[in-house]
Amino acid sequence: MLAYWPAVRRLHPLDLLAGGLLALGLVFLATGLLPAESAGAAGRRIAPLLAFLGSVVVLAELTGAAEVFDVLAARVARAGRGSYPVLFLLCVGFAALTTAVLNLDTTAVLLTPVMLALASRVGIAPLPLAMTTVWLANTASLLLPVSNLTNLLAADRVALSSAGLAWAMWAPQLAALLATMACLWGFYWRRGRRGADGYLPPAVQRPKDRVLFRVCALACAGFLACTLVAAIPLWVASGAAAAVAVAAYAVRRPESLRVALVPWRLLVMVPGMFLVVQTVDAHGLHRLLAAAIGTDSGPLGLFRASGVGAGLSNLLNNLPVYLAGEGAVPPDNHQQLLALLIGTNIGPLIAPWASLATLLWYERCRSAGLRIPLRQVAGTSAVLAVTGVTLATAALALTGTA
Repeated sequence: MLAYWPAVRRLHPLDLLAGGLLALGLVFLATGLLPAESAGAAGRRIAPLLAFLGSVVVLAELTGAAEVFDVLAARVARAGRGSYPVLFLLCVGFAALTTAVLNLDTTAVLLTPVMLALASRVGIAPLPLAMTTVWLANTASLLLPVSNLTNLLAADRVALSSAGLAWAMWAPQLAALLATMACLWGFYWRRGRRGADGYLPPAVQRPKDRVLFRVCALACAGFLACTLVAAIPLWVASGAAAAVAVAAYAVRRPESLRVALVPWRLLVMVPGMFLVVQTVDAHGLHRLLAAAIGTDSGPLGLFRASGVGAGLSNLLNNLPVYLAGEGAVPPDNHQQLLALLIGTNIGPLIAPWASLATLLWYERCRSAGLRIPLRQVAGTSAVLAVTGVTLATAALALTGTA
């Protein structure tokens, strides 16, 4: 046992968390605390999700190695023309648009490397750019059904089309974006944090292997196009794109295909997280949520729903919390359900496991060698979570009915 201790000490805290969650979930299953039927339902639900996570991370790793992200970063930096305020607006707009029209997980996986490469290109600290990605991946995900899996569930429940959801959520989304921009500038982008008034735009980036660059760029573009226009599961689109990238590397650079490309931490953490939450749900989570959310469809009920969604998302995870909360909201309280959606979309910023987008972001940052100051990030994210959820819920209460 002692022989394994040095290896255990080298593990990242999130590795220990992932292994602990899976072990705990398996203990719950083995002891009967988690019914086999519930475990089977969780397995069927997360199998496509695991396929998506594994394939999209491999795609991002290989695309980054092909210098696609470096080229994009150089173009964004050159468009800013050396102005930090312009660069800030470009990065915010890029991240918000990507999240809104694609989905938050894609933003976390594909845009994080672009932002980190951008930081190295312009010679500024990478943390402000990284925080831009993770915060907007969550807070910009209210507008369209495709932006977030929880949105798809909510839109189906209240019978809203894409245009209908956008009409119902435009004001909360705008409020969330303004809160995010204010927190990003105040905590990470202001002059005292970056240390300069301008930067030198980089030279044009030329990829070393143009064949790999083009194949990986086309694979990413195809994946993004499929998420927009094709009615196919995300895991099929990401798997096909990753297969194209792997095939190209097998021909051009086979030594780059390593087992370490697979995001083992996520593939362990996600099943464990769902097993644990399913156990909690089987032993009273639904009753707790129903009592906490209440049945009031007025402003107080909206704030209760969004607050409960945000708080429990950081304790558990936003997807199972939304699914459990949806069943606790009375069927006709559409506004209250949208308030719950606000809490589970904007709120899960504090804990690393609070949303899959945040988990994916941590994985991308770790892969790039960026050390995340957990206490600082948790503290500033808590400010944004409270501010963003509060302002977005107030906007929902003021602007209409669903």
